[in-house]
Amino acid sequence: MSALRSNRTKRSSDKEVFVEGTEPIKQLLAANWQITRILYRESIPLSSWAKEVLAKEKQAKIFELKEDLYLELSEKENPSELLTTAKIKNNYLIPSLGKEIKLNEKPFYLLFDRPSDLGNFGSILRSADAFQVNVIFVIGHSIDVYDPKVIRASLGALFHTKIVFVKDFESFASFVHEEKKRIGLLVIGTDSSGDTNLNEIKIKTPVLLVLGNEKKGMSVQLQSHCDHIVKIPMLGVVNSLNVSSAGSILLWEVAKHSKIQLDS
Repeated sequence: MSALRSNRTKRSSDKEVFVEGTEPIKQLLAANWQITRILYRESIPLSSWAKEVLAKEKQAKIFELKEDLYLELSEKENPSELLTTAKIKNNYLIPSLGKEIKLNEKPFYLLFDRPSDLGNFGSILRSADAFQVNVIFVIGHSIDVYDPKVIRASLGALFHTKIVFVKDFESFASFVHEEKKRIGLLVIGTDSSGDTNLNEIKIKTPVLLVLGNEKKGMSVQLQSHCDHIVKIPMLGVVNSLNVSSAGSILLWEVAKHSKIQLDS
């Protein structure tokens, strides 16, 4: 269990994730991921919610741990009452995307180029869930999207997200080309030195938004496939935003202009 929490190779080989925190576990259950283990502390009264989880997840192995061991396993200063592990459910690859995911006529795609910060990626997952992104592509050498810090930062949105890992750029480029022919997909890159101000363009679905690496920006390959490279107008002295903040603004703009149903 400790290895699943801290070791990317272990998570990859076992195809399991380590999950803690009430909201992430609630979303894990809502998304119907298979829970494999549930841990709780001895001598600590459990809430009605935790008791219900233990009663329902009969296929999971359940362990009652001593306080010191439980605290050692948890990554939180104030540990939640349950720790869990679960089998990874959504793991898609190009070029099989079209076969495994039903493609619609006005898809909302997001691509993150070589994400390198766990918190940023988790935050983008939350925003993508809020604004109904259909698929998130991850390309290049990046963080482990199943790291517990990503899961916590996403508040469990990860479990509801279709993530496609792009291992072969040519296959991805072919997919984009086919989507342009099929539905007129617009590819929008983002960069602080972009050639188009966000307030000068209305971006709507079908669209693929491209977020660059936190330090290096978009790769030259990705830039060559963009129809526009957009920048967010800045009024202060700092010339760029954190990628999760910039990404959230862009996702909101697409949702707004696409008339995606948002809560008022």
